[in-house]
Amino acid sequence: MSETFHAMWRSLRPLGRSAASGGYRRYAWTEADAECRLWFRMQAEARRLDVETDRNGNQWAWLGDPAAGDAVVTGSHLDSVPDGGAFDGPLGVVSAFAALDELRARGASFRRPLAIVNFGDEEGARFGLACVGSRLASGQLTKEKAYALRDADGTTLPQAMEAAGHDPDAIGADPERLARIGAFVELHVEQGRALDLTGDAVGIASAIWPHGRWRYDFAGEANHAGTTRLADRRDPMLTYAETVLAARREAELAGAVATFGKIAVEPNGVNAIPSLVRGWLDARAADQDSLDAVTAGVEAAARAYADRHGIDLAVVQESYTPVVDFSHTLRDELSRVLGEKTPVLGTGAGHDAGILSAAVPTAMLFVRNPTGVSHSPAEQAAEDDCVAGVRALADVLEDLACR
Repeated sequence: MSETFHAMWRSLRPLGRSAASGGYRRYAWTEADAECRLWFRMQAEARRLDVETDRNGNQWAWLGDPAAGDAVVTGSHLDSVPDGGAFDGPLGVVSAFAALDELRARGASFRRPLAIVNFGDEEGARFGLACVGSRLASGQLTKEKAYALRDADGTTLPQAMEAAGHDPDAIGADPERLARIGAFVELHVEQGRALDLTGDAVGIASAIWPHGRWRYDFAGEANHAGTTRLADRRDPMLTYAETVLAARREAELAGAVATFGKIAVEPNGVNAIPSLVRGWLDARAADQDSLDAVTAGVEAAARAYADRHGIDLAVVQESYTPVVDFSHTLRDELSRVLGEKTPVLGTGAGHDAGILSAAVPTAMLFVRNPTGVSHSPAEQAAEDDCVAGVRALADVLEDLACR
């Protein structure tokens, strides 16, 4: 099993990797994405699995008849955030293939169809909305709203899909496909240090915190940086900076997390006072009341600062996911299979499993991350822990699909 896992890992690792940063730039419907999709197809075909791409661009590799229903599905995604790490997403896909190899080595006999999936555009790095593939399939993202998504260059989602050879007219809710799934189990590298602190290689997810993304548009007045008196300026950068600090304060008060991690400035000149500063807030909390307190507090502070500096402010909620409690029945089954001492932990990170949970019984496994660093080239997982994750996933799949 170890050799199989590492052979796949070596073949996938170079795809979409930046020589400058050492991180990954696997954005949806780009050349790097196409290379990852080809890799998925080759791995599936090498295992004699039937491969299909659904109407929303998600890839499925089937063992058994999909139409039989009550299928057990595992997998994750292969795309990345800008200069992301190697493990976020790909670990779940590689582990899924490796777990199938392990089950075949055990001589397991499947009584339910099994599928391995690669969900498209999970990170939202190109079009600004996370989990596009699973949101479309589940009906949480309408075709109309999907068509309005644009990247930084102005390319729309349907234009990008068409350029990559996929028919954008077909996208939309796919209830018939989801109705075939009896259980979905996603393995993922932990994006935190909970397992490292407990000393466990593998954990089970309990829930995903409620979270969302909000766009803040601060509009001021462009002017000369060298000749405009400070008293005469309407500088939106000042209001933006104060709002960033407010987000940190509000998050600390609520025991939550809030981050302005992306910014766009116009006209973006060194010697020009900006006319517009656009920042994106990512906020997450353990419960809805705490999240509401953070987002309301940040917006109130931003509006107070904007009024003080003569800045116009618009706030747009671009995405939102309520708290996700994974199937208690499935979670309890994973605990029974892996042992009651296996840690059960919540997470502030969103996943396709969270999106699907409204329509399909879902569960997640986490593999220890010794540093807790994620969405960075420094993201890491030890080889032994990865193999332990594959073994745990194989045990779960054997229980669900073979007994």
